[in-house]
Amino acid sequence: MKNSETIELLRKLEAINSPSGYTGEAITFLAELFRSAGLSPKLTNKGALLVCEHPEPVTVCAAHVDTLGAMVTKLEGDGTLRVTQVGSWPWNSFEGEYVTVLSSTGRKWRGTFLSDNPAAHVNRNIGKAERSGENMHIRLDAQVKTAVDTKKLGVCAGDYVFFDPRFEVTETGFVKSRFLDDKAGCAVLAEVILNSAAKLKKMPVAFFFSNYEEVGHGASAGIPRCVSEMIAVDMGVVGQNVCGHETLVSICAKDSTGPHDYELRQRLVKLAEKKRIAHVVDVFPFYGSDAHATMGAGYDVKVAVIGPGVSASHGVERTHLKGIRATVQLVEAYLADICSRKK
Repeated sequence: MKNSETIELLRKLEAINSPSGYTGEAITFLAELFRSAGLSPKLTNKGALLVCEHPEPVTVCAAHVDTLGAMVTKLEGDGTLRVTQVGSWPWNSFEGEYVTVLSSTGRKWRGTFLSDNPAAHVNRNIGKAERSGENMHIRLDAQVKTAVDTKKLGVCAGDYVFFDPRFEVTETGFVKSRFLDDKAGCAVLAEVILNSAAKLKKMPVAFFFSNYEEVGHGASAGIPRCVSEMIAVDMGVVGQNVCGHETLVSICAKDSTGPHDYELRQRLVKLAEKKRIAHVVDVFPFYGSDAHATMGAGYDVKVAVIGPGVSASHGVERTHLKGIRATVQLVEAYLADICSRKK
């Protein structure tokens, strides 16, 4: 696939709302994409997607289609909404974002996520106020003045809130959007799958798109028990005190859950060096992935975590075409190496 095709695929994925627990539309999109390529993707009982054409895969590459989001917890007296987080995100980073609320009747209402009393002309301390669930709300784009008015719209506790992704690709190659964690990883694996579709029956590999990673149990079930290795294609951290960059693929040596398999990590590094793939080895201080969920569930697998560098993770994220391309190249180099070892 060309860069433009991969980015168009990512654009389509970003346009599909898929916070943890509400991922059916995104999973269906991917399943139909792979079926159109002659493959036979399968849904797990939890709603994740497994693409595996080989009877006994030895490795699995995973990415997660679920994203951050919110859920309504209360209708306030003035008709505004309180929410709880789906996943974990900084409240201040989502302030001012446009949202869609999926009501219990199936109707979608637009709105904005705001701090309480947000007008600067009546609140001189608005810039100093703490941003938290206790003092932020959704202002619906509907003529409501009371909780009863809002309830008549069909809105109630438990309704999902989708934040706008604001997808954009710049002339300089940057890809800006919320939820690049991990829809960029999904686009990477989708490209790898489509590039190899005609050969997958002979390749001892599986691909897994999890749907609960952001809440901790994404790849805890549904992975083929015969696999001995796992590559989680997630995001590489970009920020202070880490080594990653948006133009590189990060190879994670350790995250907050502990170190990853040393032999597998070194194998990836050597492949990147041999193929001259722009990469960096890094340690992520506050980070978990599907690799941790799989190990925690008792799978006897070696794990590694890689991904394109993503700036401002869990906020207004940004990566680069070069980082996405480097990640595709490293996954394909790894799979080629696996296939050569099995001959």
